[in-house]
Amino acid sequence: GQIYWAKDIIFLVNEHDLLGMEAWLEGYHDVNLTGIRSEGTLGRAGAIQAAIALELSSDVVTSLDVAVEGLDGRLPNLDLLNLFQAFCQKNGLLCTIQGKLPRPDGDSLAAYGHRLQTLLLMVLAQASGRPRGDHGLFLRYRIEALTLRGVNSFRQYKYDMTAVGKTLEGMFRKLNNLLERLHQSYFFYLLPSLSRFVSIGHYMPAVGFLLLVLILKISFWGGTPPLTPCSPQDPQPGLLALVPPVLICHAAGLALYFLPVLGQRVATQHFPVSEAEAVVLTAVAIYVAGMALPHNTHRVVAGGGTDRGWMALKLLALLYLALQLGCLALLNFSLGFLLAATMVPAAAAVTPTGPR
Repeated sequence: GQIYWAKDIIFLVNEHDLLGMEAWLEGYHDVNLTGIRSEGTLGRAGAIQAAIALELSSDVVTSLDVAVEGLDGRLPNLDLLNLFQAFCQKNGLLCTIQGKLPRPDGDSLAAYGHRLQTLLLMVLAQASGRPRGDHGLFLRYRIEALTLRGVNSFRQYKYDMTAVGKTLEGMFRKLNNLLERLHQSYFFYLLPSLSRFVSIGHYMPAVGFLLLVLILKISFWGGTPPLTPCSPQDPQPGLLALVPPVLICHAAGLALYFLPVLGQRVATQHFPVSEAEAVVLTAVAIYVAGMALPHNTHRVVAGGGTDRGWMALKLLALLYLALQLGCLALLNFSLGFLLAATMVPAAAAVTPTGPR
């Protein structure tokens, strides 16, 4: 009955955690992405502009911890996070990120270490690809969302539901005044604290420098003569000779993607194993079978496993790895960076010296 509300507000209580939220979202948008079937018809209030997922374990709150990492590493618009922080400061409510108490901004070593630890925790959470709350599923539908968790761990701070209610109402009032979706500000960022962020222009060069190692390795090997002199009778490796090992690797990847799900269905029907055990056993079987690949790959490379054939295969593998990590870093920086930091040194250090 308040005339200042220009938009509808939906209060949603779901069960089964993320499954219930995904079922409601699919029913609301009339899509079926995961095969979940929900019963009943849903009322609709138009396009959803933003969402706040609230998780409270008690009526006493010592702080509100905000979660921003969504499905597949998606992040909400930074303005929504800034809005939450502004109202926490206005109402005197303690707000945290990654469960870490904020420290005063400064140039001390302890402050830098605290911000670095918070940033690394966000990198690990984003790289996992798992949503850290119900808000992570809203981002799939281009709905800016956050999850606010009521924390009751810091005994020196205590707030009642009035302070939490004022913060939520203030955020809703601001979102109520929007005439369009949140589309400016940043969608790609890392958070060392709630008051500071690192934009994509500053952290993306870190992946670029790692991939530069592979590019330099490719250019170095491309201009280097063979490790051992080749006689005129030695076969020259052609591009077609590189197709079989690449196809074998892709077949192994497709097997890891599809066979665990198929094995889960077959095993649960014919063997006394659980679904989780069936997935694990199928994955282990694929990995054991894949151990035979290095011993058989040299048979399909031209030259019978000569240094030149292996070097051509290694150059293609490095180029392929650089392209894949670069594309992955654009979609999920944290996952691309962690994979690059672990795979690039090993890939650059290994030198092809025959079937070994």
